[in-house]
Amino acid sequence: MRTVNGFEQAFEDVERAAGAAVVSAQGLVSLAKKMQKAAREGNVAAIKRARSGFDAVLREVSQAVSGAADSWPLPEDEELRYLEDGYAEELCAVAEVLGLNVYERDGKLISYPSIVRILPGDRAVRVDGKRVAAIRPSHLAGLLLKNQSKPARFRSDRFLEAIYTVYAEIVREDAAGRAAGDGPVVPLARIYKLLTSLPGASREYDRTDFARDLFILEAEGPRRTRKGAAVAFPASTGTRRSGLFTFVGPDGQEARYYGISFTADG
Repeated sequence: MRTVNGFEQAFEDVERAAGAAVVSAQGLVSLAKKMQKAAREGNVAAIKRARSGFDAVLREVSQAVSGAADSWPLPEDEELRYLEDGYAEELCAVAEVLGLNVYERDGKLISYPSIVRILPGDRAVRVDGKRVAAIRPSHLAGLLLKNQSKPARFRSDRFLEAIYTVYAEIVREDAAGRAAGDGPVVPLARIYKLLTSLPGASREYDRTDFARDLFILEAEGPRRTRKGAAVAFPASTGTRRSGLFTFVGPDGQEARYYGISFTADG
């Protein structure tokens, strides 16, 4: 059984073998066109020359096509095992060569602002919620690199308004008559639970997604809601408790979030 150093080498071998098949097929097409032209013109000698060349060209095409068909070296069970244990490390190494930082956290790969989830059973990955079947490490690293230069689709102002709405509701429930602007600290786990209360919502928008959006909000703003309430992420002993939301920024530093507060006076 053949073995490979990783998916990058495997895909490169298949690409090379498929390229050889393309070249051989082009030779066959070229010879067929010569015979076609000869027939169109009525050139018997040219027809015979083309006919005599078909056997050799067909042997070459057959060998190249067989080589391409057999070029993928991994059986399905090895594909699955490698995607479960090995692929993430290779992707990080390939990305590093391209100057891209990828960090592995909690079973996910983070390359700010993208979050990658490996889907071994599908032979695919999910990048920011979108399924991607193109998993050659160099190709995927290139996509992640492009994502860093694309205009952000995330609307942090809308995100701020959404979490403020949930925050205000929690505060009203916890202390009747006290306004949300009074600034009590609410654990972000409560905010997240309410934001993802619909069935299946936490699978589509998990804790890492939420932490990424908190990071962007803290880094880029806005810092106030439309009604003027200022947001803060207070540092407290909560940063050492369960219920933490963590994310890795572009510099590799881990950001931790536990609670949130809003104050009317900033």
